[in-house]
Parts: sequence; C-alpha cells; structure tokens
Amino acid sequence: MNRYLAIVLLAGGTAMPACAQHVLSLDSCRAMALRNNKQLNVAKLKQDVAKNVRKSARTKYLPHVSAIGTYQFTSEPVSILNDDQKGALQGLGTNAITGAQSLLSEKMPGYLKDAAALIEGSKIPIFQEMAGQMQQDLAQATTGIQTGLNNIGQRVIDAFDTDTRHIWAGSILLTQPVFMGGAIVAMNKMADLGEQMASNQHEARLQAVLYATDHAYWQVVSLKHKKLLAEGYLKLVKKLDSDVQKMIQEGVATRSEGLSVSVKVNEAEMAVQKVNDGLVLSKMLLCQMVGLPLDGNITLADEDSDQLAVGNGQSSAAEDATAEAFHSMNAADNPVDNRPELKVLENVVDLTKQTTNLLRAGNLPQVALTGGYAVSNPNVLNGFQRKFGGFWNVGVLMRIPLWNWGDVMYKVRASKGATAIASLELADAREKIGLQVNQSRFKVAEAGKRMTMAQTSIKRADENLRTANLGFREGVISPTVVMEAQTAWLQAQSQKIDAEIDMKLSQVDLRKAMGVLKIEN
Repeated sequence: MNRYLAIVLLAGGTAMPACAQHVLSLDSCRAMALRNNKQLNVAKLKQDVAKNVRKSARTKYLPHVSAIGTYQFTSEPVSILNDDQKGALQGLGTNAITGAQSLLSEKMPGYLKDAAALIEGSKIPIFQEMAGQMQQDLAQATTGIQTGLNNIGQRVIDAFDTDTRHIWAGSILLTQPVFMGGAIVAMNKMADLGEQMASNQHEARLQAVLYATDHAYWQVVSLKHKKLLAEGYLKLVKKLDSDVQKMIQEGVATRSEGLSVSVKVNEAEMAVQKVNDGLVLSKMLLCQMVGLPLDGNITLADEDSDQLAVGNGQSSAAEDATAEAFHSMNAADNPVDNRPELKVLENVVDLTKQTTNLLRAGNLPQVALTGGYAVSNPNVLNGFQRKFGGFWNVGVLMRIPLWNWGDVMYKVRASKGATAIASLELADAREKIGLQVNQSRFKVAEAGKRMTMAQTSIKRADENLRTANLGFREGVISPTVVMEAQTAWLQAQSQKIDAEIDMKLSQVDLRKAMGVLKIEN
C-alpha cells in the first residue's frame, strides 16, 4: 500500500505549481468566512439595533421633560365689553351731568320760592339772582366732573381691551409615569427578548456560515485527494499500457488486450480532467466564502494528509467537540435546546405573551405625575397685562378607559392565538430537530463502520494488486486481470477517501444539529 501511496503523492507533487500559494487551515477558513459573510455582518448590526431599542425602553421608567412654545395671530381680538357697554362708559360723565342739570332746572324755581316764603321781608328777585349765580358756578363745576368721569370710563374701556391678535405662550412640562397598566414593563421585557432574539439569530447565522465553510473545505480536500488518486491511477494504467505494448511487439500479448488497456488509459485521463474541473469549481466556491479572489491560488492544510480521520490537532478538536456533544446529549433532559433556531422560536413565543400584556394594558387605568412652568403674553395673573407672566404647576393625570366596543379584548384574543401558533411551531421544530440529531448520530456511527470497512478493503486491494502485478511480470496473469485489480484498488482508495470525508462531515452535521458548532479555541 505504501508503494502506491508514494506513487500518488509523487504524482501530486509534480502537479503542484511552483508559484507561492495561500496555505489555509480549517480554522483560518472559518475565521475568514466569518469576517467576509455579509449576512453575518447584518446580524451583528441587528444586535446593535436591538441593544439600542432595549436602552430606549428603559427610559420609559424615567421622567421626561419637554419644552413647548407657540405664537398665534388672530384677525380679531377678544372683546370682553360689547359696543353698548363701551358707549356707556365713554359718556359716563356726560350722561351723569346731563341728568343732574335737568333735575336742577326743574326743581330750582320751586326751591327758591319756598326759601323766600321762609324768610320774611325777603325779595324774590334777590333769590333769583342768587340762584342764577349758583347755576353758573354749578355749571363750571360739573364741566370738570363730566370730563373726569368720561376719562375714567375711557380708561375702563382701555383696561378691558385684550388685543389678543398676538398671543405668545410657552411651557416646560415634566411627566413621570406612575402606573401605565403594565405597558412599560411589557415593553421592556419585549426589548430584552428582542435583544436575545438578535443574539440567537446571529448565533444561528454564525453556525450556518461555519457549516457551509466546513463542507466547502472538506469538499476541496476530498477532490484534491481524488485528484492525486486519479493521477496515480493514470500512471499505473499508463505503465501497464507501456508494458502491454512491449508485449504485443514481442508477440506475447494480443492487440485486443492492448486496446482494452488503451481504453482504460482514456478513462483515467477523463477521470483526471473531471476531478480537476470539480476541484477548480470547489476552490472557487471556497474562495468566494472566505473573501479571496475566485482565481486565488490556495492550498489547504489537509490536502496532503494521509489519514483525514485522525492525526492533526484540528481533527482531534473536532472529535473532542463531537464527544462532548454526545455527552451533553445523553446527560441533558432536552439535548436540542442548544439550537439557536429553537431559542429564536422560544423568543417568539415569549414576545407574543408580552404583546398580550401590552395590549391588555389598554383596558387598565394609567396614572402619571405632571409638573412644569408656563408663561404667556398677554397674561391674566394680575389683571389683563400685555407682557409675559408665568406660574409653576404640579398635578396628577389619570386616564381610565370606559368603553371601546371590545377593541382591546379582540386584540388580546388575537395575540393569544399568535402565542398558541408560535408554541405549536416551537414544538414541531423541537421534534424535527430531535429527529435530525438522531439521524446525525446514526450517520456518525455509519461513517465509522464505513471507515473500518474501507481500511479492510484497502489492505485486500493492495494485496490483490501486488499479486496481480507479480503474476503479470511472471507472465502467468493476463493484462485484463491486472486492470481488474487496478480498478478494485482505485475503488478501494476512493471509498477510503469518501469514508474519511464522511466521517468529518457527519461530525460537523451532528454538532450543527445539536447547536454546538463553534470556532475551536
């Protein structure tokens, strides 16, 4: 077997380009893929968004302060006095003096006669003269009184002139929630769940990237080993073809046998070309995942490993992680709870429950404390003044819903229905993931059995090929038997590579199914 492996490795060594290459391990491919994946970066940004939403929800517990300012222009001012009242006030003195003069004109002559009768020997003309003088003096006095009263009435009118066409107002308002029916608590719990969901979604995306990267990596490794195997097999059949052609020339082999060997050579060349094309495409896919140019000249650390299932540190770490996954699965009550997809569904269930609490708060009383300072121009703090004036205020605001035609009740019922749906989806996903874990366990065990069978087949194929080559050189075995032995050897080697790769991928599948696929430390 070592002889033919040496041939395969020698063929691979001659095929390696002389230019410098990027040698990538599985861990480096994973790290590069995580840095390059756009959807993973989106998931990280969603985590930041959820974190800020959670911080915003916390502020709902704290008092909020706001400033309000306004200016308003109206086409007509507000008038406290009507037109009749304004007219009466403007003629307040005139009306009062006119009434007094009219009364004196009517009563004064009678008063003079009565006064003359009381005074014996008095002459009425003297009293008339005195009355006339008094009327003149009274007229002069009432003129000043009339003017003063008219001015007083005008000042009253001016004092009641609001001039509210220009209104300025402003206030600083502080509001402290006391009880909002549980709405703020529900909002904060929803924000916490949103942050957890974003983290779980990021973890799910990270595992998906690792899963895809691992598959692409081991696909390239598999094709590279099959390329070396195909090239080694091509050399074997070419050597056989050369020997058969010499035997034909010596007359110890038939032309038909030579044509059969030539057909095998063509098939081997086609197999080499096919595996080369597949290797190029697989490397392009891996380069795209890790962020390298598609035509990047890369070499993987496991390409030249003789035994992929055992040996290097990366394989040991993977096997240790798989063994740990087995242990946790056997010890835990519910081994699939590590899956981030299940955690996301659990977050959805909890979110719908908190949504129900938030909607139910619409039917509960809401209490808040208020306080602030308000100013206005004009103001009525000291009569009506056209200047800024303000005052402090403190109060309690209560809102009690009385009737909404069952709107909140219907919303709560709908939210409970959404919770039931999310719970059923969670239960269904848990059952399917449990089945997936069991299938992955079976695949790991099956891969181990295939590996054992492949190693046994390798030993038999090596011995069969050695015996066939020895008999061919001794001339006791025909080229057809040698070709059959070579074909059996090729199949055994190919099955061994497939078994090794299946062992790797089945371990990756199991760790992915259990939600423990992470970067190895």
